[in-house]
Amino acid sequence: MATDRPRTLGELKASGYRSESVKDEMRRNLIARIRAGKPLFPDILGYEETVVPQIQNAILSRHDILFLGLRGQAKTRMIRQLVHLLDDALPIVEGSEIHDDPYAPLSKVARDRVASMGDETPIAWVGRDQRYQEKLATPDVTIADLIGEVDMIKHAEGRHLSSELTMHFGLIPRVNRGIFCINELPDLSPKIQVGLFNVLEERDIQIRGYPIRLNLDLCMVFSANPEDYTNRGRIVTPLKDRIGSVVRTHYPLTRELGMAINDQNAWLGRDGGRIAIPVYIKEVVEEMSRLARSSSHVNQASGVSVRMSIANLENVVSNAERRAILNAERWIVPRVSDLTHATPSSRGKLELTMAEDEGHEDKMIGRLAAEAVKNVFDAHLDVKEFRASVDYFEAGKGVEVGDTQPAREVMERVDRVPGLKKKAEELSRKLLPDLAEADAREAAAASAAEFILEGLHVHNKLNKTAKAGGTSYRR
Repeated sequence: MATDRPRTLGELKASGYRSESVKDEMRRNLIARIRAGKPLFPDILGYEETVVPQIQNAILSRHDILFLGLRGQAKTRMIRQLVHLLDDALPIVEGSEIHDDPYAPLSKVARDRVASMGDETPIAWVGRDQRYQEKLATPDVTIADLIGEVDMIKHAEGRHLSSELTMHFGLIPRVNRGIFCINELPDLSPKIQVGLFNVLEERDIQIRGYPIRLNLDLCMVFSANPEDYTNRGRIVTPLKDRIGSVVRTHYPLTRELGMAINDQNAWLGRDGGRIAIPVYIKEVVEEMSRLARSSSHVNQASGVSVRMSIANLENVVSNAERRAILNAERWIVPRVSDLTHATPSSRGKLELTMAEDEGHEDKMIGRLAAEAVKNVFDAHLDVKEFRASVDYFEAGKGVEVGDTQPAREVMERVDRVPGLKKKAEELSRKLLPDLAEADAREAAAASAAEFILEGLHVHNKLNKTAKAGGTSYRR
């Protein structure tokens, strides 16, 4: 903290500082951001016209907020960024456990200090990060954790049980004058949710029935998954009634937006290699998640997290990197055959509605990948363009490709198929026009050739047989 800030209560008064509630503080800073044209969540994509206005209105209304949405919809990420609506520093009575306002202290320790020292009361400054606290709701959370408890050690030292000095404050009082978040609210037992009534409605707490009431200044924020209302737990109705605004989140509304989120969040920087990811690979990875979100075989109440697309893209690039290392290639260019390695990163990120036989989840992921390739293929190419190539396979011939084959070997094999090499090179130049090096162009063309072969397969023009070390395409 800056050393030129007031260090005593007298200096604080002389500086002209005025106390305000945390919600008024958030309102003031939000209004300043809106007027300056600054985004509320600069690194959150796709919510600018849908979710962000709901949050802004809730803050302007001084509401407590419940973020309601399926997993992987950036709820916690947005909640944590609300801390930027707090001032960079806040004055408290030095030594206060609950960030006592020097002008209106709540705890007995702070009240006694101000009463005895007056304007000489020492002042400390806390940063915005110290004014935010979150708790993951679990069934074993107790009122003592959140609100507080009688500290029997302090009682044993001679303090009376009815004295405030015997109290050990929980998480909520310790974030007084700040933001407190409870993640996965329905997982909190109903008894504990009831214990939050007073905090939300009257902004005070009571510990162990003793007549000690603290009029806390808080912004309470919660997150919840709609599934939890019926499956694992529920938010009790009176508690929902006391939450000012319920903000609904959602998955990316378009494939392009989903791809932008993947690019933003996936770790794609690889040491020692040049990376070129064809757009159709990114589209297929995102399309897999989008198809899963509309599949009747996937439990839509559970949702399909954005993390599935991010993890899948990372695994696809990683297999391309592994291939480049094995073959001493400088360029990392993912191919359709790398999509088989999206299976491990998809497992556990979707929940099937049917009885899950062993390996059934993997089969579902494979079907999603095939359907995604078909949709993306149709956006870039027309099956009718490959009549000559299909005739080659109709004659009983085939092509074998694999996820560890060097690009040169792939191109040598597809060169036997009439028109396929030329079409692959045209597609790669169209989608990756900036690649100038010969080995980069070859790697991109090999990727395009695999995409075309797989596209012909999903359109039932070719048969595909997986075997050790690769895949065989025949008619």
